[in-house]
Amino acid sequence: MRLVKVGLANVNTTVGAFTANVDRALHLARALAAEGVTVAVFPEQVVGGYPPEDLVQWQGFVDRQWMELTRFALETAALPMVSVLGVAVAHQGLRYNCSAVVAGGAVRGLVPKEKLPTYNIFYEGRTFAQGRAGMAESFLPPGGGPAVPLGDFLFRFDFGVLATEVCEDLWSADGPLRRRAYSGAELMVNVSASPFRVGVDGTRRELVATRAGDHQCAIAYANAVGANDGLIFDGGGFVNQNGKWVAEAPRFREGTHCAVLDLDRTHRLRTENTTWRRDREAWAATHAPVPTLKVDGFSTRRDALTYPVPAGKSFFLPSGDTRRSPKEALCEDLLDALALGIGDYFQKTRAFSKVGIALSGGRDSLLTLLIAHRWACQARPENPGSLIETFYMPTRYSSDGTRDAAETIARELKVRFTVVSIDEAFEREMDAAKAMLGPGGTLTPITQQNVQARLRAERMWNWANTSGALFLQTGNMSEKAVGYTTIGGDLMGALAVIANVPKTVVMYLLQYLLEKHGYEGIRKVTARPAGPELAPNQVGEDELMPFPVLDACFHLYAGEKLTPGEVEQALGAIFPELPKEKVHAWVQKFVKLFMQSIYKWVQSPLSLHVGNLDLDRERALQLPVVTRTQW
Repeated sequence: MRLVKVGLANVNTTVGAFTANVDRALHLARALAAEGVTVAVFPEQVVGGYPPEDLVQWQGFVDRQWMELTRFALETAALPMVSVLGVAVAHQGLRYNCSAVVAGGAVRGLVPKEKLPTYNIFYEGRTFAQGRAGMAESFLPPGGGPAVPLGDFLFRFDFGVLATEVCEDLWSADGPLRRRAYSGAELMVNVSASPFRVGVDGTRRELVATRAGDHQCAIAYANAVGANDGLIFDGGGFVNQNGKWVAEAPRFREGTHCAVLDLDRTHRLRTENTTWRRDREAWAATHAPVPTLKVDGFSTRRDALTYPVPAGKSFFLPSGDTRRSPKEALCEDLLDALALGIGDYFQKTRAFSKVGIALSGGRDSLLTLLIAHRWACQARPENPGSLIETFYMPTRYSSDGTRDAAETIARELKVRFTVVSIDEAFEREMDAAKAMLGPGGTLTPITQQNVQARLRAERMWNWANTSGALFLQTGNMSEKAVGYTTIGGDLMGALAVIANVPKTVVMYLLQYLLEKHGYEGIRKVTARPAGPELAPNQVGEDELMPFPVLDACFHLYAGEKLTPGEVEQALGAIFPELPKEKVHAWVQKFVKLFMQSIYKWVQSPLSLHVGNLDLDRERALQLPVVTRTQW
């Protein structure tokens, strides 16, 4: 047997906090060494934080990372453990996103990322240079010191042959794993910073298992955890040996997870798998092997490792089924991700003392409050309500029912609830606007609605400025997509919590939370039709369209990039009970509102990214503000 113990370290980093990031990594490294780990796997860009975006264009931002990486190496010198961690380096005018192999107090080599994503939320091709097959260069550290191998290398330790790669390299079928496995790599380590998207964990599982099975190797994958700006990293990680699951790390928390595997098993399975052998022979006939660097003067300590015991001590019987239902998995992942997004923004900016929410008695502000409270329960479990303040700001159009619903949930969560009427200010603002219009000027109904929304936002900003609070914006993605929101009003805030959550999902999450917690405030809110209460008897679906239809239009047009005619055809299949003329009118309305609302999106606050599509112009969907739809 050739036993090795792999440790996955999920580190919550902050971009640019080099010393703090490495301190966190060192804390986990020492914990892993105490567990007898042979190879410790840290996330991508763990030294500098991810995503650094254009900060890597500053030479000082990159050079300082080497100093901290060196400190990590020196402070782990006495540990009989190999560490692989992500770092950026500057080499001959280029920047590389690398995995660094550290052992025995030294950086033994740097392996650059080859697949640089420049799609969806990623911009790595803008700033980083690609690694390549056959790359073999010497990196000269800033400030002097021995040259370090930089390129396409494997590393031979006393336990076997190690290969490393960075995040996206694993996601490409044409990635470096194939040639490295054919060149003798037995354990592949992937350092990753893969953002949370709904359903991505299942995709990662399938990917890791497929790559490990195809290439007959063991894969250890560690992901970053925590939120930076609007990106949320859910952490977790996997160890899979030749397609067989060995371990899976918990998500949404900083920490470690370990597993033992036998690399002799990988070697044996390669000899037994004739397909892999034939493919390897064909590859070797036309390719030079990836060079292997032998690491001398360093040894691991594996004598205390014992053979991994299967669940239930049986190699043939399944372990207990701990899988969650699809509903629970979707809701808990989304709620955990959004709560993490609020919490890390609050804590890492170090600018706020509490959070504030304009609580309307409607669904969106209710869900935002519940998510903020979820984070507060983790941050201050003894008194979570002390971190949150809510405000109800009625006008003549506000109903007793919405006030009662808002007051009820605030009381149940034990958060401060303050009622501040804006009705008198509403009258004054309308009079002022009429005066600006001149004699005979009258305000449009839309303007009268917007005045109310803007007054509420102004008061929230004034309160936040004085109290040092984080003002949370509460609008959802569906209504934002069609401009059913007010610039300077409910579109405003310092952080948009559910701006990338569709309205149907908002309602689904509330129903789930009602079932789970039984809050009377949720029941009272969801018992009423959704509407902004800016005019008499206002119902959102009456003014727009049914929310399921709206969300379907959004997905088909903005996500699938279908033309309006194609959207109509698809809706006919999804909602065959709806009249064709009604569907046609709704599609035309959606497209018109969507394209006319782009100018609003670019003025909205930073939002949390939770899907493959959102309306942040710098993230997943980039559209020009000035455009026409003649196409």
